[in-house]
Order: sequence, then C-alpha cells, then structure tokens
Amino acid sequence: MSPAATAAPDVPLPSASVSDDNHTLPALADLVERSVKRTREIYLANIGTPPPADPPSQRLKLASKIADEWEHVKVLPNAVLAQAAKSKPAVKPPSSMEASDPKVQTLIDSVSTEQRQRQETQSGVGVLALRKQAALPPRSYPADASSALVRIKEPRKVPKPTWHAPWKLMRVISGHLGWVRSVAVDPGNEWFATGAGDRVIKIWDLASGTLKLTLTGHISAVRGLAVSPRHPYLFSAGEDKQVKCWDLEYNKVIRHYHGHLSGVYNISLHPTLDIMVTGGRDSSARVWDMRTKAQIFALTGHTSTVADVKCQEADPQVITASMDSTIRLWDLAAGKTMSTLTNHKKAVRALAINPREFTFASASPDNIKQWKCPEGNFVQNLEGHNAIINTLACNQDGVLFSGADNGSMHFWDYKTGYNFQTAESLVQPGSLESEAGIFCSTFDRTGSRLITGEADKTVKIWKEDENATPETHPLDWKPKLGRGGF
Repeated sequence: MSPAATAAPDVPLPSASVSDDNHTLPALADLVERSVKRTREIYLANIGTPPPADPPSQRLKLASKIADEWEHVKVLPNAVLAQAAKSKPAVKPPSSMEASDPKVQTLIDSVSTEQRQRQETQSGVGVLALRKQAALPPRSYPADASSALVRIKEPRKVPKPTWHAPWKLMRVISGHLGWVRSVAVDPGNEWFATGAGDRVIKIWDLASGTLKLTLTGHISAVRGLAVSPRHPYLFSAGEDKQVKCWDLEYNKVIRHYHGHLSGVYNISLHPTLDIMVTGGRDSSARVWDMRTKAQIFALTGHTSTVADVKCQEADPQVITASMDSTIRLWDLAAGKTMSTLTNHKKAVRALAINPREFTFASASPDNIKQWKCPEGNFVQNLEGHNAIINTLACNQDGVLFSGADNGSMHFWDYKTGYNFQTAESLVQPGSLESEAGIFCSTFDRTGSRLITGEADKTVKIWKEDENATPETHPLDWKPKLGRGGF
C-alpha cells in the first residue's frame, strides 16, 4: 500500500467541482495531499523518527519569535520594575518562554546577543558610535529615568508661594502743591527725593520724613528723578522738555541735556556706565553722556509715548515701555532694537526689574506680565489688577507692588504670581475721592519701606506688619492648572 493511501482519511472526500465560466476547481483531496504540511506528516510517518536537528533554522525561528512577541517589552524602566516588585509578587514568565532544556536556553541567549550586536552595528552613525570613537564614557541616567516607549507625562508642579507679611501705612508726608509724579531714593538710604506737578523737587529725610531741601528750576511738572550711585548728582526730567543734572554739594544745576522735542516722562541711569536714558512724548528714548552732555543715541521705533525706561548691566541694557502697547529691548552698543514684545493689548505704563533674578515685569490695564532676559521670553501673567497701572516696584524679598489710577494697590509674590494683599490708598482729608491715584513708587535700599507718590499731593510710606505671622495671615492660595496665556 502506498504511503498516500496509508495516511488518507477513512471516508474519502467527494470531489468538489464548481462550474464558473467553464473553470473547474481541483478535488479537495488532491489539494490536501499536495500541501506542504501533509507532505511533512507523510515523511514523518514513513521514516518513524524526527528529522535531524537543524541549528540555523532553529535560530531563525527563535529570533523571529522573540522579535515578534517580546521585543516591545524586552527593556522595562527601572521605576516600573521597582514598583512591580513592591506591589506584586514575582510573576512567572509565560510557558512559551520557559527553557527547560539548557540547549534551548543557550540558543535564546545567543540569539539575544546577536540581535544586540546587530543593532549596535546598524547604529554606527549614531551617538553611541560617536561616543566610542571619541572614547567618551557612556552617559549615565538616573535610576528612575524612564526608558519605556510610551512615557507618562508628569503634571506640572505649581510652586507654593512664599509667605509675605502684609503691608500697612506707616507715614503720610504733605508738602507738595501738585500731584507727586516721581520719587528716587538715595544710594546711602538716608533720604529720598520727590518731584511733583508744582515744578519743585523736595528732598526728605527717610527716617523721620522731615523736609531737608527744596530745589526749584523746572518750569513744568517734574516727571522723572534719578540719584547717581557713583557721583553726588541728582538728575531730573520734566514736561518742560528739560533734563537737568543737579550737584548736591552746591544744590544747583550744573548741566542741561537738550534734544527732546516734547515732555520728558522718565529717566534711568546705567549702573556701570556714565550714561543715562530718558524717554518721553516724542516716542523716542535718548541716550546721553553724563559728562559731555552729548546725545549718544536716539532710540526710535516706538509709535507713541515712551512711558517708562529701565537700565541694567547685562543685555538688554535698556528696556523701554510705550503707550503703543509694546516693549522694546535695545542693543546699547548698536543703538538698535534687539526684540519687540507685543503681548500686551493696551498701553504699557510701568516696568520693574527684579534685583535678584534676570527678569523684569511690565504693567498694562489688561495684565501684569513677567519676562525673562535677554530675549524677553514670556514667563507668566499676573491677573486681577484691572485698572490703569501707573507704577511697579520690586524688592529683594520677591514682593512686587503695583499701583493704579484708582488708588488700588496689589502686592504680589514675584515667583508664583500670587496676589497676597490688596489694599486701597486713602486720600488726604480734604481731597476728593477721585484723587486716590498712585503715580510713582519705589522701595528703599533695604526693601523694607515702600514710598508712593499720589494724586492727593502726599507721599506715603508703607512698611510690613511686624506682628503678622503665617497663622494670623494665612495664605489663601488656590493653585491653577496652568499659567496664564500670552
């Protein structure tokens, strides 16, 4: 009897024939007999013993099986392994991967080694190859670094704000006959100067609040003041287009800086160079040489009043804010704009540089925004002070103050943008309620006193409440999921 007859089924299958456009399918029994699987069964039945071992074919079979079934879970993150070891008992590997025969286990190990070598060879142009060529040590990763294909994104951690004591009114100083529009503190922290709409500059003792000196010379409101930390000079700017340098040893004007075409609204001294920058209604910021009175640059580009200007040691050394709702960062060496920040939607009236960080803040009726130097990258929004903000001030403890036209005062934690105190400035008795506006502010050199100039013609000094504790004034902090938009 033939081998085919021996392995044939007991019940013969009828020949199936289907007529479809004069095409006839072959009989099913013929197809089964000619199949490769059937042929192998017949071969085994004939010889009675299994075929000889073929190591190359077994290696290929194992390699394809490992690649298909286990490649995507071959390497697990250390964090996942540690968590699994803590939460669950050791899981027995699947039966398909159990190697009861030592020969099979040796074969699996050799296949894994070959695959790893092949991957390193194929990545000969990658970072690993470059590290090997340069004889660099392999890069080390932390123990909890994830190497899974799908990495779980951790939620952003919102830092908790630092507790700050609330601020309270310490002293009210009267003496000006007009709106107090500018204030500057002596570098020695002994006195401060104020300029007002009554065209005079008054110098006050910081400790007692008594008047020490009155300087006259401007013929219009004094809008900007700055005290030099390296010279005995006081610089002032007014709506009469004049910029003056006062010698405080003789209490008289020794230099005039001519060039502005309209009122000068602000002034800032460079911390290390003998130059100063002024800005005003002529939409320009002008850089002056203190000694020669010469104009070095006219920084043009704004399309409206330059409301505030700040100088710092590192680039950008000059920052200007304008009523055209833009902020410009200037390259002082070239006299050109480094970048223009257009995130604000309304006029930007105030700037404040953080004394501890390489950042600054800008104030507009829509939002207070924080920026990172030197490119001016946006950091975060400080929302809630919905008023025309005229002034910003920041001290070394991370307290940011903002004062507005309607007398509202907000104190912020600079790092997180948390508004820890909201206050209202009370007008002087006899003044109108509408005269509660705050026009200028500055912290003293220690950061423990805040000086504000207001529309009721007074100068107010604020200090922290020394009796306050985190228990008496706890943080009412509710973190948000994300920072404010642009």
